[in-house]
Amino acid sequence: MLQVARLGPSVLGEEACRLIEKHIRSQQNADGGFQDRDRASDLYYTSFAIDALTALQVDIPVDSLTKYLDSQFDALADLDFVHLCCLARASSALENYRGKDKLQPVITRIEEFRTEDGGYNQIPAHATGSTYACFLAWGAYSDHGREIPQQEALAACLKTLATADGAWSNDVDFPIANAPSTAAAVAVYRNLRLAIPENTTHWILSCFHPGSGGFLAFPDAPMPDLLTTAVALHTLDALQAPLGNIRENCLDYIDTLWSAQGGFHGNWSDDQLDIEYTYYGLLALGHLAL
Repeated sequence: MLQVARLGPSVLGEEACRLIEKHIRSQQNADGGFQDRDRASDLYYTSFAIDALTALQVDIPVDSLTKYLDSQFDALADLDFVHLCCLARASSALENYRGKDKLQPVITRIEEFRTEDGGYNQIPAHATGSTYACFLAWGAYSDHGREIPQQEALAACLKTLATADGAWSNDVDFPIANAPSTAAAVAVYRNLRLAIPENTTHWILSCFHPGSGGFLAFPDAPMPDLLTTAVALHTLDALQAPLGNIRENCLDYIDTLWSAQGGFHGNWSDDQLDIEYTYYGLLALGHLAL
């Protein structure tokens, strides 16, 4: 994803990239973390800030980030599953954490969220896994060059969430296929070298909304959003689907979400910028630059 996101600036131009960099840096708090939508330091948004700055190919504030991440390593018992995975993600970008034993307690905590069916779930002691949690756990391991354990069990969990039309739902409690879950499953499937259904590409393309130029989270969703558009494009590219016939429409849609404040809105009803969607804007543009 980062390799592709680095191509996003070529579509935006230098001035827009400077605005994005300025906006992202303005979101860093005194403790070294980056702000969520309530302006509190948050590992989730910090990981996206690191990825966005990396995509822009500008310096990461290593010293201040190290201070913040150290404080989060000291508070592992208080972190939920998503934030544990974000800590692994963020620390992988800093040389002083890579290959260090300090990651092991994070991995140990992540394994506490392993489910009976071989997957992972954000909810502690849950019986069945979720596609999103399986993707995050796989990422936490791979970001540090580690192999996720019990890979066959992980694959078996994801297969229970697959739908007949080539997509995936997020969990058994809400078995509705959606594009972000499908993108997450395809990413794990590809890295585990599992066969991807032939109709997956067709299903993802069925979420494209020609009138807007964006992708819907599921075919009947009320409006497209930037996260779905970015991960759909990323997955279609991974599946070697040609993007030429939707490229201009997608560019037009992403342009409607751009703000001269230096970022992207998540969708047309979202009036607040945040670092997460700014990163997804870079990722989507990176795929459209190819």
